[in-house]
Amino acid sequence: MVVEQQGACALKQAWHLPLQQPLPLGPAKKAKPQVSDGFTVKAMMKNSVVRGPPVAGAFKERTTKPTAFRKFYERGDFPIALEHDTRGNKIAWKVEIEKLDYHHYLPLFFDGLCEMTFPYEFFARQGIHDMLEHGGDKILPVIPQLIIPIKNALNLRNRQVICITLKVLQHLVMSADSVGEALVPYYRQILPVLNIFKNMNVNSGDGIDYSQHKRENIGDLIQETLEVFERYGGEDAYINIKYMVPTYQSCILN
Repeated sequence: MVVEQQGACALKQAWHLPLQQPLPLGPAKKAKPQVSDGFTVKAMMKNSVVRGPPVAGAFKERTTKPTAFRKFYERGDFPIALEHDTRGNKIAWKVEIEKLDYHHYLPLFFDGLCEMTFPYEFFARQGIHDMLEHGGDKILPVIPQLIIPIKNALNLRNRQVICITLKVLQHLVMSADSVGEALVPYYRQILPVLNIFKNMNVNSGDGIDYSQHKRENIGDLIQETLEVFERYGGEDAYINIKYMVPTYQSCILN
């Protein structure tokens, strides 16, 4: 009897005890998402993440290649030297600029527009401006030879190189008669990069944008260059500019 009473008491105590939950076997492992290309069978599977499209890189700078201008300069084939005065550096020409062979030298100097290190970029830029000031009738026949160097410089997508090239283009158009009209057939090679960077202006907020005083604001320089093209390019200039740069508005018709 005593044993039966003890057993009954044990059952009553067990009845009032809370049920114990089973111990977890371990943390549940989450399946790692698998990266896959879009529009594939793998992309439709569970735990699959579609890889986004690659970056277009329209504004990304391109790498520079060795220029013919640097090679000729290092060989000493240019009749130039660096001269210092109170206003800074300038080119000392060893021959009269008017007597230079423009078919040979002008394309080489334009090839140097891709240079970004001193003294190459200085000699190329200043040499071009000097030759354009003294070229006269020698400039127009050389225009076809200048297109590829201009295109190469713009295609670098380097902001400094683009600004320098735009200033050179403005000087080129105004350097001699009919040069602006001669450039119209080559707009398809020159203007695509300008269309990409046309709306890129520096937003300085309430501050002062000193680049405007230095004419280094790329968006403003492109607008200014397109207007020069239209003014000096003849009657077909605007329609060809509009075809390549759809957002351009005429500075003459308006």
